[in-house]
Amino acid sequence: MFSYLFSVFSNLIHLILGIGTPHNFPPPLEPEAERECFEKMAKGDEGARNDLILHNLRLVSHIVRKYYSTAKDQDDLVSIGTIGLVKAVDSFDVKNGARFATYASRCIQNEILMHFRACRKLNNEVSINETIDVDRDGNPLTYIDVISVTDNTDEDIDRMMQTERAINLVKNTLTERERQIIVLRFGLGGIKPLTQRQIAEKMGISRSYVSRIENAALKKLREKM
Repeated sequence: MFSYLFSVFSNLIHLILGIGTPHNFPPPLEPEAERECFEKMAKGDEGARNDLILHNLRLVSHIVRKYYSTAKDQDDLVSIGTIGLVKAVDSFDVKNGARFATYASRCIQNEILMHFRACRKLNNEVSINETIDVDRDGNPLTYIDVISVTDNTDEDIDRMMQTERAINLVKNTLTERERQIIVLRFGLGGIKPLTQRQIAEKMGISRSYVSRIENAALKKLREKM
């Protein structure tokens, strides 16, 4: 159940924030602009918070490509790392003098390592000495190298609460038609994702109309997130 909810939440973060390939990521903010965004966010500006997330997505992609280049599920790791980025934005204190990129990198890495730890819990027959990747020097990286022995039960609970919030956003924020299109488009609930053309044929409407409804739904979700 937890793995399913986490998968749904990762997909929601992916689609709400508009995560795509590195070529689609906005460029990093200049230091002054970044600090200004944090100051605005502290005053409740959700737009500034979204800008901080969007303009640091390249960092998530960079970490995944650099340290987990041989992983088969790199798209999943980008989604997981993005959750760490969101946590970094929400918890960073500009007054401590540290660079946000340094702090965010640590949060992104921690989130990915927590994912490996959760995978180990769900698959106890896997050996903790099994190689899951190689580091930048070519040395094997095993589960025992990346799994923390610290009890992260509170973090797991927090993640599940965030997952429930994300699911509720889709249920309660969108109209019935918007919700239907988002569910079909992104395969929420374990179904196979459909293209806009397939959804249009299924619902008896035009593909351009599906696109307009999808964009309106994503805008609503972004505003709530």
